[in-house]
Amino acid sequence: MGKLEIVRFTVGPLETNAYLVADAATGRAVLVDPGGEGKRLVREARSRGWTLEAIWVTHAHFDHFAGLHEVQQALKAPVPVALHPDDLPLWQMRGGADWFGLDIPQPPAPDLLLTHGQQLHVGDLRFEVRHAPGHSPGHVMFYNQEHGILLCGDVIFYMGIGRTDLPFGDFETLVRSIRTQVYTLPEETRLLPGHGPETTVGGEKMFNPFV
Repeated sequence: MGKLEIVRFTVGPLETNAYLVADAATGRAVLVDPGGEGKRLVREARSRGWTLEAIWVTHAHFDHFAGLHEVQQALKAPVPVALHPDDLPLWQMRGGADWFGLDIPQPPAPDLLLTHGQQLHVGDLRFEVRHAPGHSPGHVMFYNQEHGILLCGDVIFYMGIGRTDLPFGDFETLVRSIRTQVYTLPEETRLLPGHGPETTVGGEKMFNPFV
């Protein structure tokens, strides 16, 4: 059985949550949504004795991968980057950074294209990929059933949901994703979002005003 440890960082101009996710028993880790301060994220992993083996990107808005270039520079050898193929057009547009007047490096093509239901591993921990479009076409979430954790990106927040007014967004699709891919999980499941504090499935089912 893996020993799950998660460290959250708030990075970048949009205060994005980046997560180090590790199996502390094996020292293997992944980085989810490196939205900035890539060198700091790598330093933290090293200070804990963790080896970064992959970068998982929930979706291709720039604020969720803008630190990728720094991360890869700081590592001794590049690690594979995972993204859903439906977000490749947005990825190739540098995540829409131009819409906000920002300039970030063009990211390299992802190494792993994710699919709904795919199983990913961090040491002895297993995560299920759950496709949840609406905020962006290829948005995915990462679910660990054993520990009741959903890394949900910008699908749902504490008392909120992801924006749908940007290109490629669709409100009805997002609400359907929340109902089918989030609200079907156990109510005690912890939701670790792309912005703001964590929440739970049960709390959002009861109080979220948008769904």
